[in-house]
Amino acid sequence: NLVTGGQPRVEDWLALRGRQVTTVINLRTDAEMGDRDEAQEVRAAGLDYVQIPIAGADDIDAAHADQLWQHIQAAPGRVMVHCASGNRVGALLAIAAARHDHMSPQQALEFGKRAGLTRLEPKVREVLDLPAKP
Repeated sequence: NLVTGGQPRVEDWLALRGRQVTTVINLRTDAEMGDRDEAQEVRAAGLDYVQIPIAGADDIDAAHADQLWQHIQAAPGRVMVHCASGNRVGALLAIAAARHDHMSPQQALEFGKRAGLTRLEPKVREVLDLPAKP
């Protein structure tokens, strides 16, 4: 019940609704959004909207992962979580999976990579108490 990725286009919201997505969680900050009013776009498509602004590596932590997890669990259906590229999405989902979904830290890291984790991997390894990548 989870769809992850980078920034959707305005015309993608209806297509997501057609894929039974009920909630969109945006991890981008207001400053990144420019003149787009994503909340209005998403709600106009009949979807619920949540924003958890994650500015960068300093915001990749257990508290934000827990917040994301709570919103995903509370959603009435499929959830689309996005940032600009999917990197922040994968980072927070990896931490959340280790904390809440009974995954080992290594399994959670792999899950995060499948969800979009790339350059934030060192930060995720730190939070999950995994050794640095050689």
